[in-house]
Amino acid sequence: MGIYLSSPKTEKFSEDGENYRLRYGLSSMQGWRATMEDAHAALPDLDASTSFFGVYDGHGGKVVAKFCAKFLHQQVLRSEAYMAGEIGTSVQKAFFRMDEMMRGQRGWRELAVLGDKINKFTGMIEGLIWSPRSSDSNDQPDDWAFEEGPHSDFSGPTSGSTACVAIIRNNQLVVANAGDSRCVISRKRKAYDLSRDHKPDLEAERDRILKAGGFIHAGRVNGSLNLARAIGDMEFKQNKFLPAEKQIVTANPDINTVELCDDDEFIVLACDGIWDCLSSQQLVDFIHEQLSMESKLSAVCERVLDRCLAPSTAAGEGCDNMTMMLVQFKQPIQHTASSNEQSSESEFADSGSKQKENESK
Repeated sequence: MGIYLSSPKTEKFSEDGENYRLRYGLSSMQGWRATMEDAHAALPDLDASTSFFGVYDGHGGKVVAKFCAKFLHQQVLRSEAYMAGEIGTSVQKAFFRMDEMMRGQRGWRELAVLGDKINKFTGMIEGLIWSPRSSDSNDQPDDWAFEEGPHSDFSGPTSGSTACVAIIRNNQLVVANAGDSRCVISRKRKAYDLSRDHKPDLEAERDRILKAGGFIHAGRVNGSLNLARAIGDMEFKQNKFLPAEKQIVTANPDINTVELCDDDEFIVLACDGIWDCLSSQQLVDFIHEQLSMESKLSAVCERVLDRCLAPSTAAGEGCDNMTMMLVQFKQPIQHTASSNEQSSESEFADSGSKQKENESK
């Protein structure tokens, strides 16, 4: 069967939700791929004042994406930094914490619980797509105790996942990203990227990879991985003389904080199966067109997935798993300063200077 099916699986998992601040819709589809390796988390009420949305695109297996969908937002919520109002710091720590939690006997056991079989060739655990409901967000114990067992020396999964999350509190939007899933905001119908795709040929990524002892061949880390940042992929994180943020592949996210204003219409989070087919502006334009005819946000997402699905596997694009979230702001956001189109454009044009670069120079 290979990596592609003879015909695509077009059944979709879709969901809608809302609270007094926003409403969201999402949809995911396996498509032409032999397995579904995406996962997601949509929690409009992470706490009384905060919403959390995350897209996780797995590679080499699906359990790391599922693990992130289950646990990452919990770690954000329980961080001391989060309690102190430092959302960016709390989400950065949560990304690194995923790698720590997947090690050892406890990590192996949790991955096994999420999976439904073990690949007899690689030993990697596999499983079906999983996404949490709002009621699942806060019901796990805080501690992650060490466990004795036959897998106590488990160094973590060889598969991995991207992670792109958006956290909304009042008029503040915090986006954290590791990998090539992407978050885009529509402001006055114009698309602005709130994350960057971490590809190995980016200068900062290439420098870190080479300094850590890795190499890039054919645009791939050590000739195999086409991402420079990801959660999991522990084979690329074995240098005991380097901190986590300087490993060949790192889970260290870029953090971007944006003050929302009345001109902001919606944000989109999607895996690269969407961005391989549409540019950020093309997707924003398509969404605006669909919103003029369709009020159900998950239906808009479904139309995007159908729009991107390739008619065959000949070209490659449009053949990946696809997951998309559309988060629409319900009411005008009270902004203290007057906003106009020029200031909006200059804000995003300078977003590089606002983006928190967590990697030490």
